[in-house]
Amino acid sequence: MAKSPKPASGVEKVMKTIKDHSVKIIDLKFTDLIGQWQHFSVTTSAFDSDIFEDGIGFDGSSIRGFQKIHESDMLLFPDPGSAFLDPFTEVPTLSLICDIADPITHENYSRDPRHIAKKAEAYLRSTGLADTAFFGPEPEFFILDHVRFDQSHQFGYYYLDSDEGAWNSGASGEPNLGHKPRMKEGYFPAPPIDSLQDLRSEMVLTMQDVGIPVEVHHHEVATAGQTEIDMHRDTLVKMADNYLLYKYVTKNVAKKHGKTVTFMPKPIFGDNGSGMHVHQSLWKGGKPLFSGSGYAGLSEMAMYYIGGLLKHAPALCAITNPTTNSYKRLVPGYEAPVNLAYSQRNRSASVRIPMYSSNPKAKRIEFRCPDPTCNPYIGFAALLMAGLDGIINKIDPGKPLDKDIYDMTPEQLSDVPSTPGSLAASLEALENDHEFMLRGDVFTEDVIDTWVEYKKEKEIAPMALRPHPYEFLLYYDA
Repeated sequence: MAKSPKPASGVEKVMKTIKDHSVKIIDLKFTDLIGQWQHFSVTTSAFDSDIFEDGIGFDGSSIRGFQKIHESDMLLFPDPGSAFLDPFTEVPTLSLICDIADPITHENYSRDPRHIAKKAEAYLRSTGLADTAFFGPEPEFFILDHVRFDQSHQFGYYYLDSDEGAWNSGASGEPNLGHKPRMKEGYFPAPPIDSLQDLRSEMVLTMQDVGIPVEVHHHEVATAGQTEIDMHRDTLVKMADNYLLYKYVTKNVAKKHGKTVTFMPKPIFGDNGSGMHVHQSLWKGGKPLFSGSGYAGLSEMAMYYIGGLLKHAPALCAITNPTTNSYKRLVPGYEAPVNLAYSQRNRSASVRIPMYSSNPKAKRIEFRCPDPTCNPYIGFAALLMAGLDGIINKIDPGKPLDKDIYDMTPEQLSDVPSTPGSLAASLEALENDHEFMLRGDVFTEDVIDTWVEYKKEKEIAPMALRPHPYEFLLYYDA
């Protein structure tokens, strides 16, 4: 009797894809510490299966948050399971997401965000509490028609525009057909007020073509093209991979149509900012662990997980809300959850328990503080570590807050803790509270120190030194 053919390995599938699709270029992608894809390309003649074992070199000193110049040589190791055909290149191109290693020892690089995410998944399994963590982020972003910004010694400005912008309701020149979503009324009237249906659909279909399952897309609350596209949940590392691919797709589809996408949390004054609510659940042996008979149908484990998130939220914000602009969104009054409380259905709480379904497999918690500038690898890893700390130490999240927090008086809110008011305050919280992230060597002191140092030196200090345009309105005639 003939033996069944041996299943093809991931490497064999990649090499077959290269041949079957007449691929000419291999694009190698990896993530810097801040969370942006970096890449370089090689020809198929310079690429063979040995690269998956031997790696390929690059200069780590030119990458944000990586090596010093005297120790710059690093290796990339492509992950064959991450391969996708690039939908935006004219030349047939196969993209591969890579892991980073030391060229001498071949040990994984401790500052590689993808490695940190992998260690978080390994630590979860080592605890015996669960074997799988599912993440479902909901990134929001703006699709704009025009952007200008510049900064020098004697000037600084930005200018954004969108055909949809409420401020264009009186624009003259080209035909003005009206139907602009008013400020805070973009959620979610039908076309023609929502002018981006087809563009979002193209983004969604492109995502599906490159392997990202998508559940829903719609216009968001703000005017000027604020949008949300939601991916189907996945495991931590896979979802982080998908999120950076999601950004790649949305930006390039927009560019193809002469538009531009920004994931800045607060690009427009006076309207809603862009968040990234993150749904989370733990599973073991194919069974959900967050479903139970407690509050909102949650298990005791889920309640402790919430306790961990709420306890460590100020420190988490340094990673999940990692820009100075993040704290222009994370203020009261714009549906941003600054008050650290939990509730079922209540979108004004920082932790919400969705109540759409009674199916135990759908039971999850939603952490609403993060925004889309978050590096998903270290952001999701940090959230998991905080939740696990809650479970291990049985951290009680307290009583739920089942009322509109924004309608509560200051006296009523006096006992409800809140998120930090600035990136500097979040970084200080992280410096004082990160022991929970060091378990299992998931994060290291070096990673935390590098993150804090980079943010202070490259973002906070330069912002503090420069005059703000609004200061001229306030003080020029002083």
